[in-house]
Amino acid sequence: MKLLIKQAHILDSGSEFHLQKKDILIENGIFAKIDNEITDADAKLIQGNSFYLSTGFADCFSHFNDPGAEQKETLETGALAAQKGGYTTVMVLPNTNPCTDSKSGIEYIKQVSQNLPVQILPIGTITAGTSGKTLAEMIEMHDAGAIASSDGTNPVQQAGLLLKALQYVKTFDGTILQMPFDVSFQSSGFVHEGIIATQLGLPGIPAIAEDIMVARDIEICSYAGSKLHITGISTATAVSLVKAAKLKKIKVSCSVTPYHLLLHENEIAHYNTNAKVNPPLRTQKDILALQEALLDGTIDCIASHHLPQETDAKQCEFAYAQYGMSTIEHCFNAIATIPGITAEKIHQVLSKNCRTLFALPEAPIAVGMPCAATLFTLDAEQKIEESEMRSKGKNSAFIGKNLKGKIMGTFYKEHHYIG
Repeated sequence: MKLLIKQAHILDSGSEFHLQKKDILIENGIFAKIDNEITDADAKLIQGNSFYLSTGFADCFSHFNDPGAEQKETLETGALAAQKGGYTTVMVLPNTNPCTDSKSGIEYIKQVSQNLPVQILPIGTITAGTSGKTLAEMIEMHDAGAIASSDGTNPVQQAGLLLKALQYVKTFDGTILQMPFDVSFQSSGFVHEGIIATQLGLPGIPAIAEDIMVARDIEICSYAGSKLHITGISTATAVSLVKAAKLKKIKVSCSVTPYHLLLHENEIAHYNTNAKVNPPLRTQKDILALQEALLDGTIDCIASHHLPQETDAKQCEFAYAQYGMSTIEHCFNAIATIPGITAEKIHQVLSKNCRTLFALPEAPIAVGMPCAATLFTLDAEQKIEESEMRSKGKNSAFIGKNLKGKIMGTFYKEHHYIG
């Protein structure tokens, strides 16, 4: 099949066509021709105003729940949702049942996902069973194809064990991926500790639960001389700690979720369980600090933190509702809504930086290369509708909101989605 994209700005810093406006011909999943003007009567035409073709979006933190919790999501439904959201590569969490803490677990993910419309890369655990007690066979999982090491939604709490893990992955130049929260502060809390929590009578989680973990992990990373990626960063203080660490040349990077960049703690005002996430939604001060840090480069990339839940897990009392939000389909739209964002910055935080940090497979926009690209426009606005979601999880606080931007196409090898 042939597809002809007319007059799109190419966003690929490694390409000779970077920032140039070109016609792009795709044939059977390959970039067949890139030129100022291309005519092909047999090709399906894709054209519009102000289109951008970026190297494919990549996500470093998504939960597809397969194996073990397929009622929430499967590798197939997750891949379809990711494709609609503009992603060509997704790193999936190991918090499955059984968890991905062995070579066989890594091989299962690779085998089941090999023909799906996006590239799915498994993350292997740091500890056996994500128990936080003993190290898993990280080298064996790395050799089998694990793209990074993380206990996912159960971050390592023991400082000494995290140090051993950071030292361990140095043998294969690996990266530890860690969420920033100290569980000793969260035994009974559900939401950000502040005025809204008090008004609703809900126990709060203090921001220090994140800040102290970020400070600790940065110090351990510095001591180990290894690579640490902190994902789901959500407070102004945590951002300042990462910025200071980068100035000291510590090998730390970070990512932020789309909801922490846009959504205020007020989202829980009516006990909205779709806004129950971990770390919790913060204050306007935190949101502004995160947006500034994204634009100035302190925050390296966007992590969707796609955590789909079945209806029963959210339609219940707030205290019993599961954490998480289904985000991968609307992550781009949330980022496109941030004041001051540019198409080139979107390319950096949704594609380039993640690919660089985790040494993901390259996705060059070049003649003769397999497709892994995302076509989008910023000159659009859409209301997020639950009925249009591909994910099994409809648990999104973005539903009903107007967000900017539109994914016009996702191209991965012979697979494509036209928006």
